[in-house]
Amino acid sequence: MNVIGPRGSISLLNLPEPILERILKLLSPQELVGMSEVCTCLRDNCRSDSLWEVHIKQKWGGVIGDVAFKEWQWHITAVKEKELNQLNKEINQKGSLGPFNGTWPMLYLRSYLEDCSHLNSSLSNSLMALYFSLENGKFWFPAQVFMGVFVRDALLRYDSKTDNFQARLQSGGWHIMANNVQWDKVRAPPVDTLPYVRYVSDCLSELKPGDHIEIQRRYRRETSYDWCYAVIGHIESCNENENLCNCRHSDTLMLEFKQYSEGSRMRRVKLQRNGEEYEEPSGCYGGIRKLRSEEEIQRWEKHVPLRRTTVSIPLQVGYYNNVLD
Repeated sequence: MNVIGPRGSISLLNLPEPILERILKLLSPQELVGMSEVCTCLRDNCRSDSLWEVHIKQKWGGVIGDVAFKEWQWHITAVKEKELNQLNKEINQKGSLGPFNGTWPMLYLRSYLEDCSHLNSSLSNSLMALYFSLENGKFWFPAQVFMGVFVRDALLRYDSKTDNFQARLQSGGWHIMANNVQWDKVRAPPVDTLPYVRYVSDCLSELKPGDHIEIQRRYRRETSYDWCYAVIGHIESCNENENLCNCRHSDTLMLEFKQYSEGSRMRRVKLQRNGEEYEEPSGCYGGIRKLRSEEEIQRWEKHVPLRRTTVSIPLQVGYYNNVLD
């Protein structure tokens, strides 16, 4: 393939490598695929991870994180470690790699790759393969979904027809489905903690009134955690004067869930600062994560607006589809 310059046409292959790379960075994913079919040399350049890393970050950066990349690498490693005949046998039986391991509630959040036969090809190690596995909806990846007043761990895959996501939610298994999950309701997990494991907080000693946090909460000990939004408030004995407030040095944390009305048992919850799981009538509370960016705070406030009336949390299975549709 040639490009036209002041001195006539110039072959792309004769261009210095930095210039060729800059040209390829201007191409869309589909254009890169077309260019990779021109010749062997351009094929290798167009499949470069440095190019596809940019496209993955641009489209998927907000919804997949380190956990998803680790899960993708797990699939690649599984292919490498298995004999080809054994792998083909498994593919013929299941057509996929990445079963959901464990029993409820101790399920391992294993991703799921449908039709993994292409991992035998030269593309198996490339980010290009990951991009199109996401684009084609073949890769179920771990993420989190805003649902009413909480965020829940889920397995998601992209639906190119609707430009939304389909989700498998954890409730006794990974069988509950939700369709048309919009982009702004999905986030990459901010911490690498399994849904049933209490997050080890690193911010407890510094928390003070006015700090925005998210905290793990589950309604029964035998279920997995969700994440909920709260603001650190003043304890009852504090006069809330900035110069006299000792709340930061108290062994007690007052959590204010302003998405609930005044008078609701969910509105204010008192916890010990030691970080141990604490059981209240409103549920079991686990680890706390401090929100350190305005973007995170604004996103929570967008999806969990302040309430003036008491909010009840429906627990029926059908609720999930209604919230997400």
